[in-house]
Amino acid sequence: MAGPDAAFWQARFETGTTPWDRGAASPQLLRWRDEGVFTAGSTVLVPGCGSGWEVAELAAAGVEVTGLDYAAAAVDRSKQHLAERGLQAQVLQADVLQWSPTAPVDAVYEQTCLCALHPDHWTAYAAQLHAWLKPGGRLLALFMQAPAAGAPDGFVTGPPYHCDIHAMRALFPSSRWSWPKPPYARVNHPLGAHELALALTRL
Repeated sequence: MAGPDAAFWQARFETGTTPWDRGAASPQLLRWRDEGVFTAGSTVLVPGCGSGWEVAELAAAGVEVTGLDYAAAAVDRSKQHLAERGLQAQVLQADVLQWSPTAPVDAVYEQTCLCALHPDHWTAYAAQLHAWLKPGGRLLALFMQAPAAGAPDGFVTGPPYHCDIHAMRALFPSSRWSWPKPPYARVNHPLGAHELALALTRL
């Protein structure tokens, strides 16, 4: 497998080497929640859920949420965080390139999974996201903007891998996804980069 494997992520969670972790849910998820994007009883997936901050906030809002992560240590952290808040949600150790839900869901919150996957796997992951969602379902995406110094010379560096918006248009084409019009909200990231926040609708 190109890029980081499960052992890579397991080691980072075991040692606490998680500089991307805000220690709280993303402010963009909270904005979407407050705007009513996530409705009580709706089904939402959070791939690459990490420490589970977003999973917990969605569970607290009455959403039927499932968190997924490659690393057992991340799953344990998420479950602990839920238990500390007295919340219930499903958190599974899973390979997002292989896993499928039992039924399509209403929304996917995609924040850290795409930029953690080597670009060689992006096409397969985009196909998974499309398959996971109901027609009309929403992909609530935060596309990482973190171009590396070697990018102009063709080097692919990460994670996080830079999610150039032109590459995202090719990965999530308008034949399969409805795109909102720019400009897109910029969300500052703990790593010093920023994310572009937008909601795609599955056609």
